[in-house]
This record gives sequence, C-alpha cells and structure tokens, in this order.
Amino acid sequence: MAALAIAACAATTDIGPPKPTPADLAGIATALQNEGVTVSDVVSGDAGCSDPDMVSAAIGFNASGLDQPTPVAMHLFIFRNDASYQKQRSAVDSCAASWVTDPQGYEAIDASPFALTGQGPWPQEFKAALRAGLEVAAGDGG
Repeated sequence: MAALAIAACAATTDIGPPKPTPADLAGIATALQNEGVTVSDVVSGDAGCSDPDMVSAAIGFNASGLDQPTPVAMHLFIFRNDASYQKQRSAVDSCAASWVTDPQGYEAIDASPFALTGQGPWPQEFKAALRAGLEVAAGDGG
C-alpha cells in the first residue's frame, strides 16, 4: 500500500509532470533569498495606497543584496491567478502613483500572478536577482 501511495505522488500525466503552482509568501521570500536578496520587515496589507483591492493583495517589505547594500521598500502584489493578475495589473501602477517620489525611477517586475514594485532605480544585479526569484516563485503563473 505504501509503495502505491509513493508511486501515485510521483505520477505524471499524459502531458508530463504537473506544473509548479505559484508560491506563497514564504516560497517567494525563499526564491528571492536563493538569488542573493535579503527580505526583511514584512508587512501584510501594505500596498502603499488605500485601494481596498490592492491592500488585500499586497505585502510590503524591505529588500537588499548584491549591488543594493541599503534596504529599499518594495510592494509585492500577489493575485489569485493569472486572470486576476491580468484584470488588476493596471491598478498596481495607479496605486504606486500615490507613493512614488520619482516617477522616472519607478520600478516594476511582473511574473504572473505577481507584481513587484518599488522606488528605484534599482542596480542591475539586484534587479536581475529580483526578476529571477520572482519568476521561480511564480511557477506556471496559476
């Protein structure tokens, strides 16, 4: 019976192994840390604006690492799936308009169903690590 259960867990479908689903916050933080980004001061519901749809999807945190030694504030928007991401993505930028101090330096990285935003500009290695970690965490995009 145990062998059957183990075999069932390792089963694949006719089209290959199951695709990874998007990670939760712990998985996102781990993926970022694996790329050399340190995540600290995590605050659930911190969208940087008062839009209730954005607040419910947002996580605020500070990040540093690689060529970004000083922690910078980030806002991560975690949507339920790709359809929700597509529907609400433009609201992320509208929300950010309320806290961005320099529109020329506004940074955003998308890996559906996630959108990561912050005031930049971000240095090249740091930005690449954020993108790589977010893409891993996004899995198949939900």
